[in-house]
Amino acid sequence: MGAAAFLAALLCTPLVRRWAAAARFVDQPGGRKTHPRPVPLGGGVVIFWITLLPVGAAAVLALWASRHGAPPWLPHTLSRHLPGLAARAPQTAVFLAVAAALHLLGLIDDKRSLGPAVKLIVQLALATLLATAADVRFSLFIPYPALATALSVVWIVVIINAFNFLDNMDGLAAGIALIAAAIILAPALAAGQVFVSALLTLLIGALAGFLVYNFPPASIFLGDAGSLLIGLLLVTASVRTTYYHHDLPAAPRYATLLPLLALAVPLYDFASVTLLRLLQGKSLFVGDQQHFSHRLVRRGMSTRHAVLTIYLATAATGLGAALLPHVPAPAALIIAAQTLLVILLIALLERPPAQPPAHP
Repeated sequence: MGAAAFLAALLCTPLVRRWAAAARFVDQPGGRKTHPRPVPLGGGVVIFWITLLPVGAAAVLALWASRHGAPPWLPHTLSRHLPGLAARAPQTAVFLAVAAALHLLGLIDDKRSLGPAVKLIVQLALATLLATAADVRFSLFIPYPALATALSVVWIVVIINAFNFLDNMDGLAAGIALIAAAIILAPALAAGQVFVSALLTLLIGALAGFLVYNFPPASIFLGDAGSLLIGLLLVTASVRTTYYHHDLPAAPRYATLLPLLALAVPLYDFASVTLLRLLQGKSLFVGDQQHFSHRLVRRGMSTRHAVLTIYLATAATGLGAALLPHVPAPAALIIAAQTLLVILLIALLERPPAQPPAHP
């Protein structure tokens, strides 16, 4: 499944790139942007169709099989999961509708800026729909449904925007998403989460194929249509894996920290940029060059080296996170401390050097 998604992205991305260039669906240089010439958008279109079209097809097949029986050509290892998928078809339909709406919001914003207020209102509405109608919410250890829903909506919107913020350098958002998806996939497989595992496998394959063209120097960008969608897919997968108590009845409480640790680097970038803009009296939603990646470049790194450094930092925090559901409490504390130390280390390394004293 992942190999098929990789091959599809590898073949489809050049076609979408050609279409975007012909349709003038491009990201223009200038201002805070550093690319010297217009770069086609449309990477989000590749990710959307390759990741979500099979999910929709599987849901339709499950509903058809619930009435007519599983088709004889379908392997038994797959057909035995069709009843469960059919039972969750309404939730899957809501998830697909929310993903499509968010993708469309990004496409419109890529073509002509909608403004931060409109985007935030739509994101809050879609996150609320996802948490309530698709049950993508914290349901483990939170006895108050209203509080669980409110926290879930905030978490969904934060992760969506964290990846939108992260899409500021060639290959950065797509590569970080690929690493995070691979990390979340491990506990999803261990928990027997078939839908989440399939979704993550498709996403990993699509991102890997797209990165062939998006890695620095990129010849096509994700755009908001891609970065917003990637954030939604990852937050949905992480919540369904670590907070859905019917599938993880014996999970330790600290296992709920898995997405926080797996996404520690995107969250660090989101938090640090937000804090800087607040201290400077700037709008939180107007782009600039104060992101983690930009700060590394100002320290002397090339774009490629900065991107690879952030990849490694994400892997360093995420690998420990994948072990959380399987380790005792003392080991979980060590993993959390290690993640904090990695974040503090990169915060120290990216600080600008002190000015040498002036000589008379």
